[in-house]
Amino acid sequence: MKKEKQMGGNDLFSNQELKKMIVPLFLEQLLVMFVGLADTLVISYAGESAVSGVSLVNQFNTIFIYLFTALASGGAIVISQYIGRQDTDLAGESASQLLMFSFGFSVLLGAAVLLGNEAMLCLLFGKVEQPVMEACMIYMRISAYSYPALAVYNAGAAVYRSLGKTNVTMYLSVVSNVINVIGNVIGVFVFRAGVAGVAWPSFLARVFSASAITFLCFREKNGVVYRGKWIFSWHGSLMKSILNVAVPNGVENGIFQLVKVALSSIVALFGTYQIAANGVAQSIWSLAALAGVAMGPVFITVIGQCMGTGNTEAAEYHFKRLTKLTLFVSAVWNLLIFILTPVFLHFYSLSPETKRLVVWLVLIHNVFNAAFYPFSGALSNGLRAAGDVKFTMYVSVVSTVAVRLFLSYLLGITLQMGVIGIALAMVCDWVVRAVLFIWRERTGKWKTFQVIKS
Repeated sequence: MKKEKQMGGNDLFSNQELKKMIVPLFLEQLLVMFVGLADTLVISYAGESAVSGVSLVNQFNTIFIYLFTALASGGAIVISQYIGRQDTDLAGESASQLLMFSFGFSVLLGAAVLLGNEAMLCLLFGKVEQPVMEACMIYMRISAYSYPALAVYNAGAAVYRSLGKTNVTMYLSVVSNVINVIGNVIGVFVFRAGVAGVAWPSFLARVFSASAITFLCFREKNGVVYRGKWIFSWHGSLMKSILNVAVPNGVENGIFQLVKVALSSIVALFGTYQIAANGVAQSIWSLAALAGVAMGPVFITVIGQCMGTGNTEAAEYHFKRLTKLTLFVSAVWNLLIFILTPVFLHFYSLSPETKRLVVWLVLIHNVFNAAFYPFSGALSNGLRAAGDVKFTMYVSVVSTVAVRLFLSYLLGITLQMGVIGIALAMVCDWVVRAVLFIWRERTGKWKTFQVIKS
């Protein structure tokens, strides 16, 4: 009777089930952010060359991280739909194919980076000082070794998030980040290994996470499991379903990262105090954005499972339910972060003028992040989970280039608004996406897509 109720009703996920997904995702993102701050603090003791090398290479690594995340998101959508259909075998086979493809893809990327790291670094960062270039090369080489582990972890995390068991990835994140921070402390202060002292702990932490999640994904009690016969075979139709979602998502994220690099070049034109204010504001923005970011995987799991059952009414119901929840959580969280901003600024040695600018930047970000990002970010994940991936890609790419990049140049440089102009361009991008994604959701066009075959 319970099964019939779930299949026929709209409320497939209870409040308690949603809470079990959302809270661990939020805490995991919060933990990663605070550990990132701790990492930055430890790395600063390794010397300016190490800090510069890590910072530059991380910009490059982010591109690959987004590619692995896009691939895992494609897998998560397919897996969620098969779970919704209660076809655990095809869900498990999809997960196994995702693992196989992710590992192979990451090995190829890692090999390319190892073979051409010096040429890539010279092309990307030009003629930086020799100590910085040496630090970049060391950090990039060790980072490339960890690409397979990073991709394998993302594949396994996709399985557990599709199952709604986000507490597992949270616990693994806790242990992994503890390994990373302790390793950094030992590498920098005990072995005095410089940039290698912070690179190897990241490698070890990623290997631990990948090994642990893979081991857990072989457990039969999950229902959706890896199997050797599925991992070491090729299922073309399943991979096509995954890549049909992953490729547009990867293109979208790749364009976004390239635009971010371009915007960094624009910000560099505005003078020291504006650059400093923008840097501090971005760290606070990242914290404020956690609520919306954490809700993204929830939309994928919930809408994906609803569409897998063929219950579009339930998907529509949960679109509205999750959007209202995201708006509420984002509003409360963004307000809290804005109230705490003066407290955060006490820890920075900045001029009063710079601090005032930071407050204005955070105010602009948080108001629009609370009101529009739930639609431009989290809601778009729901559309992707339904299979509406090309529309979200086209909107995101065009809006990123035509709105965010163009308006940043117009407002920031032409109208001489500086970093305020950059912030306004960013929120205008969110507004445009939000309007279009709300319209798309209400048209119901997303109901006509088919991610998996009947």
